[in-house]
Amino acid sequence: MIRNTKLVDRFLRYVKIDTQSSEEAEEQPSTQKQRVLADLLAEELEALGAAVDYDREHCYIYASVPGNGTADTALGFIAHMDTSPAVSGAGVAPRIIGTYDGTDEILTTEDFPELLHHIGEDLIATDGKTLLGADDKAGIAEIMNMLEYFFEHPEIKHRPIRVALTPDEEIGRGTENFDVARFGAAQAYTVDGGKLGVIEYECFHAAAARVTVSGRSVHTGDAKNRMINAVRLAMEYSAMLPEAETPEHTEGYEGFYHLDKIRGDVEEAVLDYILRDHDREKFQARKNVMLQNADYMNRKYGSGNVNGINVHGKELVRVEIRDQYSNMAEIMKDHMELITNAEDALRSLGVEPVTEPIRGGTDGAALSFMGVPCPNLCTGGYNYHSRYEYASVQEMEKTAELLILLAKAESEG
Repeated sequence: MIRNTKLVDRFLRYVKIDTQSSEEAEEQPSTQKQRVLADLLAEELEALGAAVDYDREHCYIYASVPGNGTADTALGFIAHMDTSPAVSGAGVAPRIIGTYDGTDEILTTEDFPELLHHIGEDLIATDGKTLLGADDKAGIAEIMNMLEYFFEHPEIKHRPIRVALTPDEEIGRGTENFDVARFGAAQAYTVDGGKLGVIEYECFHAAAARVTVSGRSVHTGDAKNRMINAVRLAMEYSAMLPEAETPEHTEGYEGFYHLDKIRGDVEEAVLDYILRDHDREKFQARKNVMLQNADYMNRKYGSGNVNGINVHGKELVRVEIRDQYSNMAEIMKDHMELITNAEDALRSLGVEPVTEPIRGGTDGAALSFMGVPCPNLCTGGYNYHSRYEYASVQEMEKTAELLILLAKAESEG
């Protein structure tokens, strides 16, 4: 049975707003439609008594609620407003599956066995045409629920609270213009995880790599010793990377190369990769492999007439690598009280905490290296970045209670 209808209503309201970010844009926010949700959230925060500092230029919202106990150290909560470019976020039509019994036409236990753990719960899913947006609008709704609780119960003592809602997290730019001073918290949690009870303070080192292959188009009838087919060379480059070190074949702390997108023709082909590893040395080695493979192909094809291709020394393959974030474990090892507090709060709610490495990243990874240690909390969402995304209402309710307990921690000294 859904107990917290306000939480669910908020979540449904948020997911119906398309906030998909774009990897192709250079400005921030990467899409103007993210501002629609930001404007709504700024109004709602003010209605809940928060002081709102809205960076309209870059689409960041900072909000603060003063403490009413003896603790004077602010605790922050962070969530992101954008949804993944991987699947459309336009026209989201959420479905509430009341008292899930293990059967559903779109979400099948054969494809997703973890659904068996949700029997008897209320699930919110998509119609199979778009993603849902629980990543991370579930986190936003839970943070707003916490603020509403304290607004409606002024007698409950709590720490000073800071909230930040960010754009473009899904494209690795969520902290690009984040202002730590405007945020005003020395410690924080991102509310951007999945399964209830999971706390994450280790993540990948991450980079994006773009491989550009230049070619030369010649009529196929006259192509011998003249044509340079960029698409074929791109396929050769891709085949040089270890097949077993891809997301489909790795888990836990294992890193990978992921070919995320490929496009092109005979004249030019572009391959976009993401590189991930928990170990810094292995991460650097992956970047080196990308560069070495390009160097090999340029030497193979770029020194005169080689294998029938005369390219006059032209560099055919170029690699650009951009670091995105680092493993926050390097910072979090000195701030484990944040983990202990979250574990204690979960146990008090009857939930056994589990710490797991993130096979991805959050805004908290970058913020930890900007001076704000920031582990990640669960939201109750699953199957992110897909048409099969869903959220458990009961897990969202528990997460909202978790945030309240964390904000109350140490409030009375």
